[in-house]
Amino acid sequence: MQDAANIRPLTSLRFFAAMWVVLFHYWPDLAGVGPETGLVAKGYLGVELFFVLSGFILCHVYLASAEEGRFRYGAFLWNRLARVYPLHLFTLAGVIALGVAATLAGLSINANILDWASLPANLTLTQAWGLAPQAAFNHPSWSISAEWFAYLSFPAFAWAAIRLKNRPWLGVGLALALIAVLYPLFERLAGYSLTEATIRWGALRIVPCFALGCAMHGLWRSGALANRTVTLLGASISGVAIAATAFFGASDALAVAGFGGLIASLASLSNTGSTFGSQPIFVYLGEISYSIYMICVPWKILFVNTAAKWLNLSDERLPLYVWLIFLVSVIPLAAASYHLVESPMRSQMKLWAKARQGRRMAAAGA
Repeated sequence: MQDAANIRPLTSLRFFAAMWVVLFHYWPDLAGVGPETGLVAKGYLGVELFFVLSGFILCHVYLASAEEGRFRYGAFLWNRLARVYPLHLFTLAGVIALGVAATLAGLSINANILDWASLPANLTLTQAWGLAPQAAFNHPSWSISAEWFAYLSFPAFAWAAIRLKNRPWLGVGLALALIAVLYPLFERLAGYSLTEATIRWGALRIVPCFALGCAMHGLWRSGALANRTVTLLGASISGVAIAATAFFGASDALAVAGFGGLIASLASLSNTGSTFGSQPIFVYLGEISYSIYMICVPWKILFVNTAAKWLNLSDERLPLYVWLIFLVSVIPLAAASYHLVESPMRSQMKLWAKARQGRRMAAAGA
C-alpha cells in the first residue's frame, strides 16, 4: 500500500487543465483564425480533468478517516464550501456589477447574463442541477455546482472505494464500464454529449469522472503502479488516448479514461523519486488554477468589450498581439484574486468553524 506520498504533480496538472479551458473560451476572440480544431476544440474536457482530479484528491485526503470512522460529514462539507464558495460569490457579484454597469451605460449585453430568476440557484450552488432557467452570471460556475453535488454524495463514493480497496482493478473496471455505458446512452437520450452538459445535467456529468478518480486513487494506493516502467507505460498510453481524442475526433470517453490513467501515473511517478511536475512555479500555478478558471469569463467580458471599443473593432475579434495580452493577463489577475479573495476567505471560514467548535466544547464542559 502507498503511503501519503508527495502528489504535487497533480497540483501542477490543475494549471494545465484550467488553461485548456481558458484557451477554449478565448480562441473565438482571436482574429484571422478559423473554428477551434484539435486540442483547442476539446478544451471543454479540461472540466472533466478537474472532475477526475477531484475524485482522486478527495479520496487521498478523506478516505482514511472514513475507513477509521473519523470522518465528519459536516466538517467536510464546510471545508469544501470554504474552498469554492467565497470566490464563486465574488465572481458572481463581479459579473452582476459588470452587467448592471453596461446596462446603465446603454451597452448591449447578453440578456441571459442578468437572468435574475437564475440567481437563487447560483447562490445555492444548484445551477447545474437543472434548477437554473438560464446559463446566467458567471457561467463556468456550473461546474462548481456539479462539484458541490459530488461533495454532498461523497460518502457514497467513499463507501464504494472502501469496499473495493482490496480489488482496485475491479474498481477501475467498474468506473470505466460506467463511462462506456453512460456516455453513449446519455447522448442517445438527450441528443447531445454528456461532456457538453452544463446547467442541464451538469450534476450528472461529474459522476463518472469523480468515480474514475476514486477508482484510480484505489489503484495508486494499492501500489499496483509502483514500478517505474509500469508508471511510464501508463502515462504514455494515457497521453496517446488524450491526444487521439483531440486530434482524431475520438470519443470523449477515451479522453476521460486517459485522464484517469495520467493522474494515477503522475501520482505514482512521484513515488519513484521523480521531480517531474513538482517544480515550485508549476505547483503555484496549480494552486491559483481555481481562480484562473473562475475569472476567465468575467475577464473576457470586460477585456474584449473594452478592447473592441478602443480599437473600433466591428466583430470583437482581437489582433494577435492584443489577444496574447488578453490570454496571458488572466494569470496575474488570478494570482491577485487568489491572494486577496480565495485564500484569505478560505482561511477565515475555517477559523469560524474552529471558533464555533471551541464554543461548543466550552459549553459542553460548563
